Amino acid sequence: MTRFLSLAAVLLCALLAALLAGVVARNGATARFAEQTTADAQLRQALLSSEIARFRLMPLALGDDRDVAALMANEAGAQDRLNAKLESMAHDAGAAVIYVVRRDGMALAASNWRDPASFVGKNYSFRQYFRQALSQGAAEQFALGTVSHKPGLYIARRGAGGCVVVVKLDFDGIEAQWRAAGGITFVTDPAGVVLVTSRPDWRFAATRPIPPAQAAALRAQSEAQAIGPAPFTLLRDGLIRVPGMSGALLLAQTGPDNAGWRVHLAQPTARAVDAAVHLAQGAAAALALALGGLALWLGQRALRRRQRTAALEGAVAERTADLRREIEERAAAEARAATLREGLRQANRLATLGQIAASVAHETAQPVSAIRNYAVTSRQFLDKGETAEVRANLSAIDRLATRIGTVTAELRGFARKGGMAPGPVPVIEVIDGARLLLKERLSRVDLRLPALPPGLAVLGDHVRLEQVLVNLLQNALEALENQPQPRLDIAVESDAEEVRMIVSDNGPGISPDVADRLFTPFATSRPTGLGLGLVIAQDIATDFGGSLRLLPSDQGASFVILLRRAS
Repeated sequence: MTRFLSLAAVLLCALLAALLAGVVARNGATARFAEQTTADAQLRQALLSSEIARFRLMPLALGDDRDVAALMANEAGAQDRLNAKLESMAHDAGAAVIYVVRRDGMALAASNWRDPASFVGKNYSFRQYFRQALSQGAAEQFALGTVSHKPGLYIARRGAGGCVVVVKLDFDGIEAQWRAAGGITFVTDPAGVVLVTSRPDWRFAATRPIPPAQAAALRAQSEAQAIGPAPFTLLRDGLIRVPGMSGALLLAQTGPDNAGWRVHLAQPTARAVDAAVHLAQGAAAALALALGGLALWLGQRALRRRQRTAALEGAVAERTADLRREIEERAAAEARAATLREGLRQANRLATLGQIAASVAHETAQPVSAIRNYAVTSRQFLDKGETAEVRANLSAIDRLATRIGTVTAELRGFARKGGMAPGPVPVIEVIDGARLLLKERLSRVDLRLPALPPGLAVLGDHVRLEQVLVNLLQNALEALENQPQPRLDIAVESDAEEVRMIVSDNGPGISPDVADRLFTPFATSRPTGLGLGLVIAQDIATDFGGSLRLLPSDQGASFVILLRRAS
């Protein structure tokens, strides 16, 4: 009887220990899982915003295109040229369709002009994005296509001759990536209606109650047949339950972007949280049982020693296995973080390329036009037999072609991924490369450059150092847009160990509340900013043993890039 009571007491202690360990483990695992899920959702929003920002530049660049202007002026052959150009641009950029609409709503040219369901000749005057772009200059609308019936984001801008250039962006690729990554990812508009999602059956479902009048307006705007009910049930502590799925899911969401879109990520808790709870409960119960067994068999010293040794060895082996798994998971997480950081750097470079595309186009447009004029006059000189003038024209064409090659080579180099081992990089090449990429925008300000000692070089990678300087110069140019006498200074200081590159402007400066979190991810004072440019620039400078920081300034903003000097 005594032995039975002792055994019952041991089992009761083991049960209580398992319950207590489960509660503690669940709280800790849930908190860690929530932090990781929120961070993953923020990264997905950053990459989504970068993709949309890249496509916003296309209608802006096409608005002043010479072929668009020629089409609006009814020039012969203009429609065929523009159709071919839009087809090539849509294929290269991955856009669903690009088309140009006349003021009366008639589509005159489209990238799908070869398709039986071509947009050419269709009237889009009923579309909200067309009317808004025509009256306000720009518009965006998420809706189903009237021909394809596929959802997408329509980005429209008013262009030459009062036409409207429209780019449709579909999210099939992004949704497929989200499905492959696991969990359920979806994007809601300000009203809480699902637009982009890894679960297509959730599209146009309302995640919270919507008044009937608002639901009708949203349905008319999106061309959706109906605004469906919420596809999940809210539980407690950020948990949801999805019909057809076992167990609860943890739901994390980001803050709204400029359009009011939020990215939501739902991950099942069973694998991450329940596994940790079960492990802790098992360990606590095993320990309680081991201690109880030692107490029951106190009189049998030899057997007790063998049991204690076996229990300790098992616990050590189990803990060692747990530690090994934790080390492997941490190494894998660090590798994924490094890959994501490089992806964000590349996305930042591509978004920057879009912003400087107008500058590069302007820089190359004049030499191309001059080459065309030289070619025309050369034919006339050949007909007259004036070979000396033809030779002079050919020399001028060669110089202009060299100029175009220099600009495009710098643009291709900036688009490449970084990641090469640090080596000596001349400071003058970094400054000249950034000036070449931003030449058109820099021509509008008073740019003051340093007198550099010959041979001054730093340790780094040319493309990534150029990315840091382009980020700083673009921020300064945006701050100087409304200044009456804009000025931009680049100064270089050096000693035997380091080189300091200082970029200053006479703009409105940076407010103290923004300055305190300037190098924090997703912190920005610009309506269209992602808050990642300065973070990536600081990360690049740190990789090369340097730093990037904000300097105190009486007027405007001043940043210093600190780099190691190449011996």
